[in-house]
Amino acid sequence: MPTTQTEMAAADRVLRTEYQKSVARYWNAEKDPVNIRLGEVDGLYHHHYGIGDYDPSVLEGPEATRDQRIIEELHRLETAQAEVLLDHLGDIGPGDRLLDAGSGRGGTSFMANQRFGCQVDGVSISEQQVSFANSQAEERGVSDRVKFHFRNMLDTGLETGSRRGIWTNETTMYVDLSELFGEFSRLLEYGGRYVCITGCYNDVTGGRSKAVSRIDEHYTCNIHPRSEYFRAMAANSLVPINVVDLTAQTIPYWELREKCSVATGIEDPFLTAYKEGSFHYLLIAADRV
Repeated sequence: MPTTQTEMAAADRVLRTEYQKSVARYWNAEKDPVNIRLGEVDGLYHHHYGIGDYDPSVLEGPEATRDQRIIEELHRLETAQAEVLLDHLGDIGPGDRLLDAGSGRGGTSFMANQRFGCQVDGVSISEQQVSFANSQAEERGVSDRVKFHFRNMLDTGLETGSRRGIWTNETTMYVDLSELFGEFSRLLEYGGRYVCITGCYNDVTGGRSKAVSRIDEHYTCNIHPRSEYFRAMAANSLVPINVVDLTAQTIPYWELREKCSVATGIEDPFLTAYKEGSFHYLLIAADRV
């Protein structure tokens, strides 16, 4: 958190609205075990959910170690989600530069650097997360290739056309999509790829359901309708090449999380929204044209 006048002035440049300041306060204070304990499994700290079927054997065996088995399996599923996101970035080489927009504690950025060998920059409006992630980069010996910045993803200050790839992983519900995709269109080189994984409400069911509204309230976010993603992309020279509905693949993660000590109480709204069809978990990959 900023303490000096210089730091407060810097924060005011990054956090442009009262809403952004409230979101930053939320994530600066966040020490949720569902993020911390899962990250402690192997040192990769994620801030997103998982996909894929879980191994039912984790629910069997000694009761004393059952909770830790579930935590390790949840972490496997969230890391699998990040792998799928990276699969959709296309042909990335060591000389390319990537942007993790809303980078959290840095897990996917480190995975991208390890896979592609390229430079990765992460931006977040949470100074605590940026500090944590940069410490992780130092510990991993990759601070020359993976760097995290206290910046606003709506106005990163990075060079125009400097990125081969950009991703957002469950962060777009905090911002205006037209403004966000305008910035990404500026940053991407021609033919560059943007990959988004997000929860969005279903236009067909007509507005936010009660369950989706509970998710909004829990995370201090504003979940967008599915249609808004495609409308905002089209307006900003981003053309989808892949759209994958991950809804069915994420339900097992939430069903397993309900059985764990790190459950937060938001599991039931997620499962209700997914199963009633009012909420979708989508991956969208789009090229800059």
